[in-house]
Amino acid sequence: MEANKSTAKYWVIFFFWLAVLITLLVVYREFFWLALPGTVTYFAKAMDLM
Repeated sequence: MEANKSTAKYWVIFFFWLAVLITLLVVYREFFWLALPGTVTYFAKAMDLM
């Protein structure tokens, strides 16, 4: 039986990375891709895909 695990921490980190991604997209458009790995990784962890 799989234990229920809380993903709230991962959602908070995902929204932090999303804010960083949007900020980089607006301010430094050429560097927005630097925030993509964190955004995608923590979205997957928050959705409990990993």
